[in-house]
Amino acid sequence: MRVELDEPKCVASGQCVLAAPEVFDQRADDGVAILLDETPAAELHDGVREAAAICPAAAIRLVAT
Repeated sequence: MRVELDEPKCVASGQCVLAAPEVFDQRADDGVAILLDETPAAELHDGVREAAAICPAAAIRLVAT
């Protein structure tokens, strides 16, 4: 799985960080999400899928590899 984050679409809700803190973080200045790992390990995939599903801005895209 490859993760893509459309930062301009992000509304800084932080839901992705709560669902997958190993893969997402937030910038301190504006709260916009940042991608820590674009190809997370298999054991993190469930959290990443949840993050994509609950993102209010639909800013996370998952690509099969």
